[in-house]
Amino acid sequence: MKPEVFVYDTTLRDGSQGEGISFSVNDKLRLADQLDAFGIHYIEGGWPGSNPKDIEFFSQARRRRFRRARLAAFGATRRKHQPVERDDQVRLLLEAETPVVTVFGKTWLLHVKEVLGTTPDENLGMVADTIRYLKDHGREVVYDGEHAFDGYKDDAEYAMATWQAAEKAGADTIVLCDTNGGCLPSEVRRIVEAVRGRLAAPLGIHTHNDAGLAVANALAAVEAGAAQVQGTINGYGERTGNCNLTTVIPNLAFKMGKRILSEAQLRRLRDLSQFVDEIANMRHDPRQPWVGATAFAHKGGMHVNAVQKLARTFEHIDPAVVGNRRRVLVSDLAGRSNIVMKARELGFPITHETPELKTVLNRVKELEYQGYEFEAAEGSLILLIRKCLAQVEPRFRVETYHVSMRGGGESSVCEATIKVRVGDRQAHTVADGDGPVNALDQALRSALASFYPVLKKVRLTDYKVRILDSTSGTAALTRVLIESSDGRRQWGTVGVSGNIIEASLQALTDSLEYCLMKGR
Repeated sequence: MKPEVFVYDTTLRDGSQGEGISFSVNDKLRLADQLDAFGIHYIEGGWPGSNPKDIEFFSQARRRRFRRARLAAFGATRRKHQPVERDDQVRLLLEAETPVVTVFGKTWLLHVKEVLGTTPDENLGMVADTIRYLKDHGREVVYDGEHAFDGYKDDAEYAMATWQAAEKAGADTIVLCDTNGGCLPSEVRRIVEAVRGRLAAPLGIHTHNDAGLAVANALAAVEAGAAQVQGTINGYGERTGNCNLTTVIPNLAFKMGKRILSEAQLRRLRDLSQFVDEIANMRHDPRQPWVGATAFAHKGGMHVNAVQKLARTFEHIDPAVVGNRRRVLVSDLAGRSNIVMKARELGFPITHETPELKTVLNRVKELEYQGYEFEAAEGSLILLIRKCLAQVEPRFRVETYHVSMRGGGESSVCEATIKVRVGDRQAHTVADGDGPVNALDQALRSALASFYPVLKKVRLTDYKVRILDSTSGTAALTRVLIESSDGRRQWGTVGVSGNIIEASLQALTDSLEYCLMKGR
């Protein structure tokens, strides 16, 4: 299947310029492998010669075989008044031995005169000489017209002259870049249409998100005739980021009907999004369109009731087409349908006729009123539903506990003492920790480990505290949300109290109880 629109990924280069993003050489190689496996058409690997990391990346990448993607090296046009064959940066682009080379050049006269400090004619020569030289060496050449839209609005004829020079020199694709990210979709559409009428070479679009319109501008460019879309996974990039490929790809495929990737490839989109976040060590944004955890989450009782009857009443598309899933949230806004759908999702055989349904609903609303929040604490919610349905006894009880802090020199140590009961047996444990919650966690798991060895694998992976009523000062209620993992799965639990230690203990005991329940 030949795509109608080609996807050009620049996560490894433009995406790595985002604040807080740093990829090692191994990270970049792993990302390139995953992007290729997913089906991305072009992968921009970086700027050869700009830093040792990119030099090493291309050295290793040339020994790899990409099944679907074409790897691109990125760089600039030759320097002013410098013969292209003597330009070290251009030489390094060729030495990267990639099948594709992408070079950017100046479109805006402001940059030509004030940044490059050269003449309009010399800039045209820089563009043409570089592209012609790369083509003579057998490369597919993508030309990125930097500040294309600002340059066109400033002097349309000169902007066109730069792109015509690129086309005449043999550029395979000419990409219009909204480098400052400040254009409106109507401007992008108008300018792409105008350029499309005067160039024969395929056009591409590269947008930044400074005005929150990167995806909208990319779609407008495709509507006007662009055949290549550049962007990054999850919208990584300098300032506010680049066009988000995890948003623009499904919009192109499902909303505009463009041939772009296969159905099987599109179903892996959410997995790819999460993989890139993991490699970047960034928390996945739950509110990402299409691939975020809340993209198909339903909370209002009337909405859930409608979705239960007919999903498309409140979903613009089946979440499975991008590898996502429907989620029903349970809160004080929940109705009976929320509880039924959520319970079924969690494995409980509840119907609208289940006698305990009203008890579960009322208990959820009562606890939410007290400050509990179950949207990110499904472990606590499962335990609550289970207790209402089966009236089961917990696997253990905390009888007493004590937390203290002792000082010694320049440091201090927290100590927790806890006594638990399992059936007719007791365990009494003391543990140190980096803080009161850590000490309590260590003591609790140590006390239970002799009864339940599986708990040795449980680790706290995240700990969040929220003050629920700041007007009460130090007497305010505190909500503690804990995320735990046993190495295979993760779950969240919640506790609420006027005492942060008590709230933490509630969440901790729920976490361990949930682990035991799932293990059984």
